[in-house]
Amino acid sequence: MNNRLWDAGLLTKVVLGFALLLSAFPIYYMFIMATRTNDDAVETPPPLLPGGHLGENIQRLLATEDANFVTGLVNSAIVAVTVTASVVLISTLAGFAFAKLRFPGSKALLGLILVTMMVPLQQMGMVPLYEMMVKLEWTGQLKAVILPFLVNGFGVFMMTQYTSQAVPDELVEAARVDGATTLGIYGRVVLPALRPGMAVLALLVFMQTWNEFMWPLIVLNPDNPVVQTSIAALNSAHGTDYVMLFTGTAASVLPLFVVFVLFGRQIVGGLMEGAVKA
Repeated sequence: MNNRLWDAGLLTKVVLGFALLLSAFPIYYMFIMATRTNDDAVETPPPLLPGGHLGENIQRLLATEDANFVTGLVNSAIVAVTVTASVVLISTLAGFAFAKLRFPGSKALLGLILVTMMVPLQQMGMVPLYEMMVKLEWTGQLKAVILPFLVNGFGVFMMTQYTSQAVPDELVEAARVDGATTLGIYGRVVLPALRPGMAVLALLVFMQTWNEFMWPLIVLNPDNPVVQTSIAALNSAHGTDYVMLFTGTAASVLPLFVVFVLFGRQIVGGLMEGAVKA
C-alpha cells in the first residue's frame, strides 16, 4: 500500500514538474532572446543560453522613438495602480455591504452585478463608450483608460463571497454593541480579515489592467501609449527585428514579477485560504 502511494506521489511530482517546464520555457526563452542578436533568433536549433547583448538591446529599445516605450511603462504603471486601488477599495466596501449589512434591494443589486459578469460589456459597449470619450474630449488622455474600469463586477462578487466567509456575523454584532460605527467596523474589523482576498483581487486586476490592449489602442494616441500599445508600435516599426520584440515583451513582464515577489506570500495565502474554505 505504501509503495503504491509512493509511486502515485512520484508520478504526480513528475507530471507537475513537466507541466512547470512547459509553462516556464516560453518565458525563459523570451529573456534568453532579449540577450541575443537577430542572427541568433533565426538559428536552428535556437540558442538556450544567455548572450551578451542585453544592455545593447535595452538601449535600442529605449531609443526607438516610434514606440515611446518609457512613456508606455510609466502610463501603464499609473493606470494599473490607480485602477487596482479603486477596484479593491470599492469591492471591499461593496462586499462588506452586501455580505454583512441588511438594506432593501441588496439581493436585486447583487443579482444585477452578476448579470454584468455574464455579458461582455467591454466588447458590446466599446462603440458607445468611445463616443462618450469623444464628446468629453478625453481621447488621448489616461483618464479615458482609467475611469471606465474603476469598478469591477467580479471584484464586488468575489469580495462579497469572501467577506461572508471570512468575517463572522457575531464579530460584526459585537463591534456594533461596543459602539463602533459602520465605517469603524469596516476599517477595524473587516479589512484585517480581508487582506488575503484583497491581495488576490489586486493581483488579478493589476494583471488584467497591465495587459489591456484593445481599449488603449482605440482611445489613446501613439504619443501617449501604454506598454502594450508601445509593443504593438515596436512591432510595426521593426517588423523583422525579433530581438527588439523579445526585449520589449520581457521589459513589460518584469513589473508583474515584481508585484508577485512583493505580495506573493499574501497572494498564495489568500488562494489557499479560499480553497480550504470552499
